[in-house]
Amino acid sequence: MSHLERFRKALEGSRFDSAVITSEVNQLWITGFPYQDGLAVVTPRRAVLITDFRYIEAAKASKAAAEFEILMPAVRMSRAAYDILKEDGCGRVALEEATLSMARAESLKEQFEGLEVSGGASELLDRLREFKDADEIACMDRAQSIADRAFAHIVEWIRPDMTEKQVALELEFFMRANGAEAAAFDTIAVSGTASSRPHGVPRDVRLEKGFLTMDFGARVEGYDSDMTRTVVIGRADEDMRRLYGTVLAAQTAVLDIIGPGKNNREMHLTAERIINGAGYAGCFGHGLGHGVGLYIHEAPNLSPRAPGDRVLLPGQTVTVEPGIYLEGTYGCRIEDMIVITEDGYYNFTRSPKELIEIC
Repeated sequence: MSHLERFRKALEGSRFDSAVITSEVNQLWITGFPYQDGLAVVTPRRAVLITDFRYIEAAKASKAAAEFEILMPAVRMSRAAYDILKEDGCGRVALEEATLSMARAESLKEQFEGLEVSGGASELLDRLREFKDADEIACMDRAQSIADRAFAHIVEWIRPDMTEKQVALELEFFMRANGAEAAAFDTIAVSGTASSRPHGVPRDVRLEKGFLTMDFGARVEGYDSDMTRTVVIGRADEDMRRLYGTVLAAQTAVLDIIGPGKNNREMHLTAERIINGAGYAGCFGHGLGHGVGLYIHEAPNLSPRAPGDRVLLPGQTVTVEPGIYLEGTYGCRIEDMIVITEDGYYNFTRSPKELIEIC
């Protein structure tokens, strides 16, 4: 079943009979075509990709043309969308409540005179996007394969006299040069005392001795990967080895049990109990994991704040990324990205996890 077919089925089970999709991410998900200016209109009878001169030729040549009418209107795009909705007898139109500004939402409501227009499309689309199909999983597997190769490259490339910025840029350059259309997000490469900051910004300073945490990912056909590995610049002392071993033990404990039907909150608590029991209570302050897809952070979440009845289901992609952060001293995180399957999970991430020292 195509993404359009899945969305139409969701519309049938909702209070809406049509939708106007305005966000780039959801337009890409439903049409398969990446474009930055236009609309996607879905009614019971028609699916129309509305764009302008900059994208029209590429849209017609894309896979979107198999399911969508490609339209470059002579009138305003919103007017063209309204005309389609009226021609198809639509009455209840869903907009994307999570991404539309209040000003644009109000403008569309005014332009769609005589139609009942309200938010609701984001909820439908987000829930559908949470469950990846085989094509989406293949894209994410390719993206993570590129990131794994980038890690193998960087541990051979790094010299202790380099800067954090140089490490981050080299990771991004390698991924782009080896098949990624972009980095999935701003690469993190923080060393020494800065490694205690989970989302620290790479500095233009020489790598500090101690932990170097690298959090990065590649993007392939719009789909992201996400991984973290922590290495040591110089030699690890006993305390560093103990901390690293605790993080790895916490991740391993989760990976030993995670799968369909497992409680989202309990997955986080499994890792937290190991970290706290090793004497690091209060040093693991973020959720264990998050969903990944066309956004680097999306549903579901493995968090102590996850709804108590939420469980993992096949097709969901999540990260498993416990960490320990000692303020002003150092920190460590290890992250894999997995997809839940019918009988367990598939781990996209193949990079080694033994402690690596770079001298």
